Amino acid sequence: MRYLIIPGINGSDDDHWQTIWQAEWGAYASRISPFSWDEPDLDDWCQAIDKAVGESPSTDMVLVAHSLGCLAATSWVTRRRPDIRGVFLVAPPDNAGANFPAEASTFTAVKATPLHVPGLVISSDDDPYCSPDVALRLAADWQLDHVSVGSAGHINSAGRLGRWNFGRALLTAFTAGTRRS
Repeated sequence: MRYLIIPGINGSDDDHWQTIWQAEWGAYASRISPFSWDEPDLDDWCQAIDKAVGESPSTDMVLVAHSLGCLAATSWVTRRRPDIRGVFLVAPPDNAGANFPAEASTFTAVKATPLHVPGLVISSDDDPYCSPDVALRLAADWQLDHVSVGSAGHINSAGRLGRWNFGRALLTAFTAGTRRS
């Protein structure tokens, strides 16, 4: 199993669970490298996903996305119809919400449509970037399962989650269900 880390705006810092997991996975994980971290451009992010997936030695890949990275991952999946194992989408933002970052305007056109790959949406009941109702709607529109982790803010390093063991357990259970025979 290989993992592609797709962080949100500005990437994930050293205290973010994505960075910690990537370090633990070592050679089994990579991270996208778009040119537009600070002023995100959807096409640039999708090209970065293309490049990272293309550099992978196998199709046994799970996209592990956070925040704005969820919108990039789902947009990429609908554009490319790739042969990947699945998508693990944590804290997707409401791109029509009042708190959506103005600098990510190219992401406002992303529509939630069926992804046709296995996936899991993880949300928080008090995420300032996405209400629980919108998180449920996104999961339904993507035709993915959904898990709420209760009150965990934006599920990032600001919440002091560290390794985020509960999230890791969710990913382990999710990937176990996507094993190919």
